Amino acid sequence: MIGAGSTIRTRIALVYGGVFLVLGGLLLLVVNLLVRAGTDVRTEQLVARADDLAVVEAARIGDDVSRAAGDQMLMWSCLGLLVMACCAVVVGWWTAGRVLRPVHEMTARARSLSERTLHERLAVRGPDDELKELGDTIDALLGRLETAFDSQRRFIANASHELRTPLATQRAALQIGVDDSCEVKRILLDTNRHSERLIDGLLLLARGERGLAEREDVRLGEVAREEFEDTVVAADGIVSGSRVLLGQLVRNLVANARAYNVPGGLVAVRVDGGVLTVTNTGPVVPEADVPGLFEPFRRGEGRDRTGPGAGLGLSIVRSVAHAHGGHVTARARGAADGGGLVVTVTLPATVILPTAP
Repeated sequence: MIGAGSTIRTRIALVYGGVFLVLGGLLLLVVNLLVRAGTDVRTEQLVARADDLAVVEAARIGDDVSRAAGDQMLMWSCLGLLVMACCAVVVGWWTAGRVLRPVHEMTARARSLSERTLHERLAVRGPDDELKELGDTIDALLGRLETAFDSQRRFIANASHELRTPLATQRAALQIGVDDSCEVKRILLDTNRHSERLIDGLLLLARGERGLAEREDVRLGEVAREEFEDTVVAADGIVSGSRVLLGQLVRNLVANARAYNVPGGLVAVRVDGGVLTVTNTGPVVPEADVPGLFEPFRRGEGRDRTGPGAGLGLSIVRSVAHAHGGHVTARARGAADGGGLVVTVTLPATVILPTAP
């Protein structure tokens, strides 16, 4: 029985060998039956025509010899059939590999695609067969996805730009139109500032999703120290990317660590080559809730959902990290360690070893 985890190539090879074995076995059976039937008929004819006892005995001896030869032929034919069936499995394995090679190539290319590389295509070459049709279908799907992603990014950017102007106008009117002691004015200004932070976050998120048009060499340790003076730089690293976006990445992580901390709690930033680690104390976050913290407008349980943030901080961090070819992970600290998170951003970088004093 073929296991559930076997590959298509294995199944094709085994089916190929099995079909060869069955058909070969049927062929041997038919040939053997025909030979035996013909030998029996010939022997009976010789016996019927013979008058001499010696001739009859000779015919019977010949019949015995023929049967023995037939048994030997059947045995060796069966062994030969088994050997050829094994060869058929090998040939089926090789043939299936040749046939499925374009499928493996398409799978590898499709697996390497992401929302930032949707402009790439499989571009399957070869005869106009089922495999090329599959590749063309996937390319058409990628084209529709690229259009949808670009439309979404343009909508976010355009909507954010359009909303900034009226919000700025409202803020100016509130600041000069109402007495400073008015409680309503304070509430409206806070709401206005929250909306502006939200829109700025959406703009930055859309910019990170579009990728980087220009790159420069940026020392990650310097950027981290500009945003957090007490950053520990074990080994600095040069990252090819945007200094502004990398600064925003560090700023968001530090702001998040301070906003969701406890009074007198810990905030630590460390740079080791292209690895940036930000640690803080704070409420204990369940491990199951950690992945959701990187989604827009998501906050973990136990966090202030009406606080100053817009719920985009870690989403922007992930977007900026992806734009620089890196990734970000988070780990919840237990209650014994003071709670909080350890957020690690890993970026491709050239490590600069610290010089001896």
